[in-house]
Amino acid sequence: MTRKQRRLTLIGGSLAVLAIAAALVLNALRDSIVFFSTPVMVAEKHIQPGQRFRLGGLVLKGSVVRGDNLVVNFKVSDGSATLPVAFKGILPDLFREGQGVVAEGALDKSGVFEADTVLAKHDETYMPKEVADALKKQGHWKDDYGKDSGKAGNVEASGKQGVQQ
Repeated sequence: MTRKQRRLTLIGGSLAVLAIAAALVLNALRDSIVFFSTPVMVAEKHIQPGQRFRLGGLVLKGSVVRGDNLVVNFKVSDGSATLPVAFKGILPDLFREGQGVVAEGALDKSGVFEADTVLAKHDETYMPKEVADALKKQGHWKDDYGKDSGKAGNVEASGKQGVQQ
């Protein structure tokens, strides 16, 4: 084998190892990636039961029902569609009807979103960017959501910084 052939073999082998490593990393990350959807997007995409995603929108007024053992049922709406949500646990202090919320979980077989994490907005001017964009797209954006744009808000109970709209 000549020097040129050895070099090409080494480069080809290195590229093959790099491609396999990249495929393994992307495959491992696939399970931890969670996509954001509004109730309309959930209906349009026909998301399968058990598939994890983030649901964002506004908590429908009059829909919060508190049960035993920290069980809370409420509805999330984007103005065009509504999706029932069931959550067992302690809600953030700032969780209220009519306010923005992002819940993470999966649909069950009956079409109820089983949330295992609920994030509420920090103050009245904070709105998660994805939720704000979806509300603007649906035509349900209120001008007073972004009046105090000089501050960045926190997402309650997550420790992540939010982007002010």
